[in-house]
Amino acid sequence: MIYRLPLRNLFFPVILAIVAPSCEKFSGEQEIPAYLDIDSIYLTTDYDSQGSDSQRITDAWVYIDDEFLGAYELPARFPVLKSGSHSVKIWPGIKRNGIASTRVTYEYYTPVTKTLGLEPDSTTLAGAVRTTYQTTALFVWKEDFENVAVSLDTTSRSSVAIQRTTGPPLTFERSHSGMAVLDTVHDFFECMTHTEYTIPSAPVFLEMNYNTSTELTVGVFTYGTTILYQTPIITLHPTAGQWKKIYIDLSTTLYAYSGMKTYRVYLGAFNAAGSAQSVVLFDNFKVVTRKSK
Repeated sequence: MIYRLPLRNLFFPVILAIVAPSCEKFSGEQEIPAYLDIDSIYLTTDYDSQGSDSQRITDAWVYIDDEFLGAYELPARFPVLKSGSHSVKIWPGIKRNGIASTRVTYEYYTPVTKTLGLEPDSTTLAGAVRTTYQTTALFVWKEDFENVAVSLDTTSRSSVAIQRTTGPPLTFERSHSGMAVLDTVHDFFECMTHTEYTIPSAPVFLEMNYNTSTELTVGVFTYGTTILYQTPIITLHPTAGQWKKIYIDLSTTLYAYSGMKTYRVYLGAFNAAGSAQSVVLFDNFKVVTRKSK
């Protein structure tokens, strides 16, 4: 038996996660703050084992001498009531599910530690901040559409096939991206991962790049012994021709129903109302969780 939840009108909790200390809250003998400048955080990957280095790191969560200072939207310049040489740890931060009010550190990126000198009434530049994936990160599924064999299958309900782009301007990077073209006759697209994956005990994130002219729903099929659920997690809005990167938290949905053992990721889209044609582009899928101890 299949239970399907509606594709649209999803509700998301609002959680305020950004902390921005001000000079008025300083305490102690030092009255004039130093300033720390963090322009951006980059990602370095081993493409064969970890996939693309595409990222959307929006925030820096900063610790000085292991004391939490605050979370700052990048690029950031913020006051620090310390002077001299200090250990600065920078955790890469993301918008979970693309929502500004649910900013979190991304636990599968490695924090960057630097020793920096701070001087009152002066700005210290953090310099190039480059992160990598944690050594404990496990890539359950990757798909970059560079191979002829694609690890996504259309469902029996889909009237649209998966295509591969052949270069600019539709390709995000390298030689190919995934594509679905919908029209007034072939107006529904749905695909899912070819393989079922075991639901782990660790958090699970889906990373993806996308560029769509119609709403695109991302969710999971979860499978028990005699039952399965199809549950949408997020509906992505049209991107006006721009590629975007998102980190989708699958964990809550995977653990929502007791007795579920495995899952598949799925995508779904309808041709946009009033449009002769809609194009959905996607690339660099990664399902990331933590290696078992």
